[in-house]
Amino acid sequence: MSDITVRSLGVHEWERYRAVRLTALQESPQAFVATHDEEAAEPEEFWRNRMQRSTRLLAEREGVALGIASVGAADDPGVAQLFGLWVHPDARGTGVATELVRAGARAAAAAGNRQLLYWVGTENGRAVAFASGFGFRPTAQRRPMRVVSEDDGEDEVAMTLPLAGDRGGIADF
Repeated sequence: MSDITVRSLGVHEWERYRAVRLTALQESPQAFVATHDEEAAEPEEFWRNRMQRSTRLLAEREGVALGIASVGAADDPGVAQLFGLWVHPDARGTGVATELVRAGARAAAAAGNRQLLYWVGTENGRAVAFASGFGFRPTAQRRPMRVVSEDDGEDEVAMTLPLAGDRGGIADF
């Protein structure tokens, strides 16, 4: 999908990130810990600080936002975390998520990390298969997902991706 571009957003682009993030929270509330109303109420300083804490990636086609993802530090040294991955419903299945994950893996490796961590809902077979297709493999780490209703009992599983292999580079990214 050569017409999809993914770029890192600068701190000065906080309003662009905020707009896409709020759209994601509204469209897929079950996929995020935060809610649209909580984050919509946050002031400019919150968003500027957020932009500095992690790499914010934006996927676009002809200037139209298609999706976002973030890459930040994990708890272990040398391990980055991919999170907040969202693709606009009209762009799902077109390679946007693939390009965001590839860009995230490149950003993590460029920052000197040797592994990329990605949390996936254990009952979300499509997401598990997608992550597995990149080489992410489940770890023993589990955590409960945000409870939206009393019937929710789903866990997330940590999946890791080695960023450097025998060739000394990022495999197929």
